Amino acid sequence: MNRVLKRYNLLSKLTVGEVYSWGDLESLSGSLGRDLKQLQKEGYLKRVGPGLYSLPKKSRFGDVPASAEQVVSAFLKTDDFLIFSPNLYNGLGLGLTQLKKQTFVYNKKRHGDLKLGNRTYEFKLKAKGYPKDLTKEYLLVDLVNNLEDVGEDPRKLLNNVANSVQENQFDNTKLFALAKQYGHVYTKKFFVALEHGKQYPVKKVA
Repeated sequence: MNRVLKRYNLLSKLTVGEVYSWGDLESLSGSLGRDLKQLQKEGYLKRVGPGLYSLPKKSRFGDVPASAEQVVSAFLKTDDFLIFSPNLYNGLGLGLTQLKKQTFVYNKKRHGDLKLGNRTYEFKLKAKGYPKDLTKEYLLVDLVNNLEDVGEDPRKLLNNVANSVQENQFDNTKLFALAKQYGHVYTKKFFVALEHGKQYPVKKVA
């Protein structure tokens, strides 16, 4: 089989819309680097990160980019992660308006900032883990965990959180369980106090 046929044989084994790592493709070509370079040049493949390639779907507006979840999954070689923007904190009804450029990836394999495609991801190792699905209750726990990085007055924000919990704006049963499972030391104390109707402890701010 000549080189061109081998290259298109590689292409025929890929699924449109999927993202592949170098390791996924290694067994499909004896000259993978050269084949990938040529398939990119011909417009079939897109490089979306270090050793990551997508075979994008086509629309009348052009290539449909791979989702963040697809790219991160191919990079980490697992679906065990939680990805979200801290801008979602703004939807919790606490008066937050800060806009952040970060995209958090909570996972068990990687830590640090990394650019994949056109987006920079902030990978965070989470020893206590994270839920499979993102809920507003988990976001509230995570907000208190990261209180000093939010860019608002911590004391005022804690007061707003306490009021929203006392007004039952969240599923408090789920909220308190998530706080016990995923909360940092102060976060656990804060939500335990609210659960039992007590004054929450003062947060020491650096």
